[in-house]
Amino acid sequence: MIRRDFLLRSASAAAVLPLPRAGRALTPQFDEFKAQVSAVQLAPPPYPKTEIWGYDGMMPGPELRIAQGARVQRKLLNALPQASSVHWHGIRIDNAMDGVAGLTQAAVEPGESFDYDFVVPDAGTYWYHAHARSFEQVARGLYGALIVEEAEAPEVDREEVLILDDWLLDPETAQINPDFTSAHSRSHAGRMGNFVATNGQYGLAIDVRQNERLRLRLINAANARIFVVDIAGMEGWTIALDGMPLAQPQRLGEPLILGPGQRADLIVDVTADSGETAHLVRLDNGEGMSQVALTVTGRASAVRRDYPPALPSNANMDVPGLDNAVPVRLNIEGGAMGRMQSAVLNGERKSFRDLVDENEYWALNGTVGMPDAPLAGLALGQTVKLEISNDTSFPHAMHLHGMHFREIGEDGTLGPLRDTITMFRGETRTVVFVADNPGDWLFHCHMLSHAAAGMMTWMRVT
Repeated sequence: MIRRDFLLRSASAAAVLPLPRAGRALTPQFDEFKAQVSAVQLAPPPYPKTEIWGYDGMMPGPELRIAQGARVQRKLLNALPQASSVHWHGIRIDNAMDGVAGLTQAAVEPGESFDYDFVVPDAGTYWYHAHARSFEQVARGLYGALIVEEAEAPEVDREEVLILDDWLLDPETAQINPDFTSAHSRSHAGRMGNFVATNGQYGLAIDVRQNERLRLRLINAANARIFVVDIAGMEGWTIALDGMPLAQPQRLGEPLILGPGQRADLIVDVTADSGETAHLVRLDNGEGMSQVALTVTGRASAVRRDYPPALPSNANMDVPGLDNAVPVRLNIEGGAMGRMQSAVLNGERKSFRDLVDENEYWALNGTVGMPDAPLAGLALGQTVKLEISNDTSFPHAMHLHGMHFREIGEDGTLGPLRDTITMFRGETRTVVFVADNPGDWLFHCHMLSHAAAGMMTWMRVT
């Protein structure tokens, strides 16, 4: 499905009904957090609680808020039956703290702990999640929001952090489907859920007032679902993507595409009348559904605010040196209905039929899974021009750890700074970034079943 087809199928914002009201518990700050088995009420009663894996037993995990430039010091306690680790998604972090089991640290075994200690240089909306068997552990609920606050926050009445996710549940028991290595999920669009939630709640609804201004921090924590969102009963602007401020707020004139791992900060003004309901709308195959219902009770003011100003920039957002950029190419192959004939797995070339027998389906530059050699060996401070071609029948959300990039548009202009790019079928797109963070950095598809089935590589910056 190409990007145009995807938008056309999702373009009809049908009338939506408010979902049942649900409260949202405040979560405390934490110095230690435990990855553990717990149970939460995902599906509506009379369904039973769903067994999940959560940080401090919560879904989502505790919301971590910290000032820009401050230090995060958190101890992971692993009370799970599997080894685990924590990746701090989108933070331009010290490599040793990036949390990639097998690349930047050893996985934390059951009963063991690991101390994460790093500085957060950039304000914005980020999140943390498991990065050992992430195709299973994230699907079981191991994630939470990491909010880095600006020294000068925008003028809003309040803000809401909204983590969007879907769950693959047994329709009879509301328990998580335990088949995390399904051949269909690994070879097609990824593990797609049959139950969509916000902040782990089946019917999130919040009270708002007419002319109230809110900051909505949207995080797509799904294993594979691309969320296409719009607003109804509100006027809005995008002010940041993947944590990084836009040079100028962009009015929401068309649906916003959020691939897995991507984030967006919105400023919205409630325009619906008192007694009506505004909505964050999810567009799914041409049908509009309420992702979050905002019940309008009263009026905040008689008049609307002015156009919102831009957020303050983070440091090192420019990408200089394009004329001398190091060229790197990445070709994505494989999957169902693909054209890949063979690829290298564990140092041996195998036919696609043999790869299917191994439950492996995807290759990056002809190699399935993490290669021994990096995709690129880069000198610290080099500018890199990375061309990515999606020669498959499915979308892929390609996520770069440790650094952010800008896409080169068809007219040669640079797009917003991001850490994840959603690639649709048949697309070739080029991004540029400065290799300004030393270490070994993962680059992989954030459709997590795709990563597990071959779509992982890495870059070394020295």
